[in-house]
Amino acid sequence: MSVLVPSTGGRSADDLVHVGRTPPARQPGETDPLPLLDVTMPTDRARSWLVTLAITLVAGIVRLWDLGHATNEGTPVFDEKHYVPQAWQMLRNGGYEDNPGYELVAHPPVGKQLIAVGEWLLGYNPWGWRIMAALTGTFMVLLVVRIARRMTRSTLLGALAGILLICDGLSHVQSRVGMLDIFQAMFLLAAFACLLVDRDQVRSRMWQVCADGRLGDSVWGPRLGFRWWRFGAGLLLGLACGVKWNGIYYIMAFGLLSVVWDALARRAAGVRRPWRAALVRDTAPALWSLVAIPLLTYFGTWALWFASETATDRHAVLLNDDVGFGFLPDPLRSLLYYQLNVLDFHTHLVTPKDPHPWESKPWAWPMGMRPMLYYYESGMPGCGRASCVEATMLIGTPAMWWLALPVAGWAVWRATSRMDWRYAAVLVGYGAGYLPWFINLDRQMYYFYATPLVPFLVLGIVLVLGEVLGSRRDHFERRRTGLLAVALYVGLVVANFIWLWPILNGEPITPERWQAELWLPSWR
Repeated sequence: MSVLVPSTGGRSADDLVHVGRTPPARQPGETDPLPLLDVTMPTDRARSWLVTLAITLVAGIVRLWDLGHATNEGTPVFDEKHYVPQAWQMLRNGGYEDNPGYELVAHPPVGKQLIAVGEWLLGYNPWGWRIMAALTGTFMVLLVVRIARRMTRSTLLGALAGILLICDGLSHVQSRVGMLDIFQAMFLLAAFACLLVDRDQVRSRMWQVCADGRLGDSVWGPRLGFRWWRFGAGLLLGLACGVKWNGIYYIMAFGLLSVVWDALARRAAGVRRPWRAALVRDTAPALWSLVAIPLLTYFGTWALWFASETATDRHAVLLNDDVGFGFLPDPLRSLLYYQLNVLDFHTHLVTPKDPHPWESKPWAWPMGMRPMLYYYESGMPGCGRASCVEATMLIGTPAMWWLALPVAGWAVWRATSRMDWRYAAVLVGYGAGYLPWFINLDRQMYYFYATPLVPFLVLGIVLVLGEVLGSRRDHFERRRTGLLAVALYVGLVVANFIWLWPILNGEPITPERWQAELWLPSWR
């Protein structure tokens, strides 16, 4: 028997969560699988895009506001000092690094190449090395609006997701510095968006097969054809790995998620053995799209390195006798030698006895207990006094981050007891960016590593807000009370962000205001 649990904030049949197992064949009086596969989106498409673009415009203004202000006397701050000159070196060389004396090349080239685009457009100055990060952070707001709308079938909740992402302090600051994490977060979020569209397309194809009466043509159910959106997700995951290697955890997580969604779609359609059918029909195409394509894309990001003659370690096989991998072509052997050097750097980047002053471990990230100070100057005018403070601190907006653990607990309950696929998807995205950091706790870690978690935290909060808001079938008073609660919460987040604004952007404030911004002892 099938039970339909209405989701919140939506109005299509795809917003119904399927609990239990659909019978393999319809008998008189049994549930028709077609409603379970319907993926009808809201009809306000034009209005939803106007809302999306308006919120994205606001995000652009917020992210770009006085972008070049906070610098170390005109030079990069914190880890900008690594990536900004590396990007400039790439720009000079045509896309690769070549300085053997600058062997601290800790990450693949894509993020630095994107920084280099900004430096090419605006020059070697704060606006130049930060503009691409700001535009990327702005684009993430557009993505999260569309993702939340697709997951909830509600333009209102999509808009709220965009507002929350705008008002998150961690995402805001990372969108205003020349570092790599915001680029990886964008590629990962875009890959997640592609998989969501792919999920809907699969269910639509299953719906058509059921409507045509062709489900029984094979015991495994229908073949689903080439899936361009999943292919696109694979490309984006490869680019994410081309920014930082930890994107590989998302390849594993999203690949598993995609196959599970396929199995659930086959079960909803009435396939007799949906999990075995997914193994037979869907696993090999998933491995191609979400493993092989990312791997090929990752190696493709080194194309300019391969094309060069002077890139770092480009001819390592000629200079070292212990390169190994003799069965491979020399260029690929040199690249693997280069990659092993990078891996060795990360392996030995440990600080168990002498931690960095602003280092933090992953158990502190969900609540934002240990932020980071990127920039600090004191003694200058500008706040109405002769001596003011300017600081840029990486802080996740507490009104959001302090709800991370309750939201995660609620998501686990909804995903396990009510089989709500939306919460499960958010948990997969959040967990892929969070749990792997517990593998080696001696490694040096910082709060900005949590940048990819932000959109999934936002989506989790929005799903909860949708439940607070209530469904269309609820009584008017229930809906009005829910709307009031949601409005108050979003207003609190906006107010919290405005309060933090001076220390997110390095604006001059009095020493007393600076002390008032530091709410917790661990923030000092």
